Amino acid sequence: MWLQLWERLMEQHRGATLGVMLGVGFGFIYLFFGLFHMLIFGLIVYTGYYIGKKLDRNEPVFPAENTWRWLMDKWRLFR
Repeated sequence: MWLQLWERLMEQHRGATLGVMLGVGFGFIYLFFGLFHMLIFGLIVYTGYYIGKKLDRNEPVFPAENTWRWLMDKWRLFR
C-alpha cells in the first residue's frame, strides 16, 4: 500500500513531494543544529563550489590583479 502511494505521488506530484521532503530535511537540520550553523555550513559548501568551478574553468581563484586595479582606482579619488 505504501509503495503504491509513494509511486502515485512521484508520478503525479513529483516536484511537490520532493519539495516537501527537502523542507522536512532542512527543518530537522534547523531543529538539531540551529540556523546559524546551517548558514555557516551553506557558506562553506558554496565556497567549495565556487573554488571548484573556477578551477574547472582554469580561471584564477582570486583575481588579484583586477582587485588591485579596482582598489587603486578607488583610492585615487582621495589624492
